Amino acid sequence: MIRAALKTTLPIFFGYLPLGIAFGLLFQELGYPWYFATLMGICIYAGAAQFMAVGLLAAGAGFVEIAIATFFLNSRHIFYGLALLNSFGDWGLRKLYLIFGLTDEVYSLMSTIEVPEGADKPQFYFLMTIFSQSYWILGCTLGAWAGTKLVFNTQGMEFAATALFTVLLIEQWIKVRKPLPFIIALIASAIALLLFAQHMLLFAISLSLIIMMLLRVTNQKVRDEY
Repeated sequence: MIRAALKTTLPIFFGYLPLGIAFGLLFQELGYPWYFATLMGICIYAGAAQFMAVGLLAAGAGFVEIAIATFFLNSRHIFYGLALLNSFGDWGLRKLYLIFGLTDEVYSLMSTIEVPEGADKPQFYFLMTIFSQSYWILGCTLGAWAGTKLVFNTQGMEFAATALFTVLLIEQWIKVRKPLPFIIALIASAIALLLFAQHMLLFAISLSLIIMMLLRVTNQKVRDEY
């Protein structure tokens, strides 16, 4: 089962490692000890929020400002939790860690992959989650440590996140093969970008959810009529 979990999370490894290294290099420019990046990977474990924190810390933002911004940025995880509400059973402490470790990429895998035959579902999900966080911690640590030893040009490194999400989008398309959710996401993202650029992600997810719910209600009414 360990081998299967490693194989399943391999795309996350190739995304998290360079992305974590990029974060570590950017974080090191703030002048903090390199192991602070490792601690952030362990305790915070939020790629987009950690990148955002680098900019906020560099701008001299206070703790409250960073906390509020992080809350709004990661509020999309509420929808992930609702989607997996029936998937996580009474799994004890493992369930608490799964909730903590539910990132965009882990959610993408959990919502598309099939648990290997004969494997224990809670344990398989737990291994997927802990392996994924380990990749991120390793990347953060390597990047921050390398930043203390070498001089890097960090311009453009944040694009690693975009590349990772692109790969996950392709995997979702291969699994779903239905254009409607992707069209809705595209339209919602365009509207959010035009009207709510500062909080685009939150509004895009909210709008997508509203549209999907309206379509579901409409389809149900049509079925009831016929």
